Amino acid sequence: GDPAYPLMPWLMKPYTGALDSEKELFNYRLSKCRMVVECAFGRLKGRWRSLLTHSDLSETNIPIVIAACCVLHNLCESRGETFMAGWEVEANRLSADYAQPDTRAIRRAQRDALCIREALKASFQSEQGNL
Repeated sequence: GDPAYPLMPWLMKPYTGALDSEKELFNYRLSKCRMVVECAFGRLKGRWRSLLTHSDLSETNIPIVIAACCVLHNLCESRGETFMAGWEVEANRLSADYAQPDTRAIRRAQRDALCIREALKASFQSEQGNL
């Protein structure tokens, strides 16, 4: 997420303020990852409009549904049903109509998220973390 989002175990955000080289590298690599994810979700929302609305699925089932959407998207692409650029534009317009979730529960998980971000920062410093 960008700096406006809360840091969560499942939502990394960049460091802010005075940054050392390790934090700058983390922010750079996180940004590269984020761009890939945003593009992928934009395409999925464009093709599968049900991803635009509130879902009553359990947290356990959401990753399964997203993975299924990815598989179906790839199947459509391999069968020649190309992705139309206008779909993503329309999906972005429609998604602005949906409210964001309540943030009270989010604040409680931020301590765990700090530990995860530090572990990712250390991993990004390693040779394997070089994207």
